[in-house]
Amino acid sequence: MSQSNSSKQSVLFLCTENSARSQMAEVLLRNKAGEIFDVYSAGIAPKDIDPRTINCLQKFNLPITELSAKHIAEFTDKTFDYVITLCERANNECRAYKGALLQLAWDIADPKVMVGLEPFVATLYELDKRLDMFIDVHGNINNLQSHQYVPLCSSTISDQDNELSIDPSIFYKCLTDQIRLKTLMLTNYYGELCVCELMVALQEQSQPKVSRNLAVLKKAGIITDRKHGQWVFYQINPRLPQWSKTIISTTTESNLHLIINSLKRLATMHKRPNKVSFCS
Repeated sequence: MSQSNSSKQSVLFLCTENSARSQMAEVLLRNKAGEIFDVYSAGIAPKDIDPRTINCLQKFNLPITELSAKHIAEFTDKTFDYVITLCERANNECRAYKGALLQLAWDIADPKVMVGLEPFVATLYELDKRLDMFIDVHGNINNLQSHQYVPLCSSTISDQDNELSIDPSIFYKCLTDQIRLKTLMLTNYYGELCVCELMVALQEQSQPKVSRNLAVLKKAGIITDRKHGQWVFYQINPRLPQWSKTIISTTTESNLHLIINSLKRLATMHKRPNKVSFCS
């Protein structure tokens, strides 16, 4: 069921202030595939749209009419086919958005903390590549399974400045195995996955084999995990240095053919575990 009464799939982009990344994502997806998706954006603590956001969109002749910063509360009790968080705070506080049939977490660097227009152009480019991948995967997928998510809540936000030091040789060695490589690509796309989801996505029958490869990635500091009940969920370590995050993201976006079938299997997977938040 969509947020509107149309036959289109609905997408909500969430960010902290709804002043840059989520606004650009909303405009881009509506411009690229407005005939397929109804697109919205909101913020946890919305502020006025950054003028550089407007300048960047105008630079590429993208429409800026009717853009406004909106609070997430405006969408209370609304259901969306997809909810996509674009920053760590939004992912933490809205990790289990109750109105999401499917939720994704994209870690996009905040251009507002940098000077000038160029960081906004780089962000727009990164979102453009991500959205091309999103459209390829989800543009023609119907009847996605609904998941039961818990309500919004607050949680501890990781220290983004506390960047992890990682040996490049160890990092690249971890990418040489197909299971580990595709696990990182899939986790980069979805934001968070558990072992059973990875087994379905990779068509891998051996849980110990998947778990062993996850253990290698965790030992290297490339992924982290959290446990809730019987489920352990894995995500890209938010403390990874930017160069390694960029490599994982670029590899995913430029090699979608390697995981397209895995993404489709996940999108139609039955009885996926609930994505409960870190909140206690």
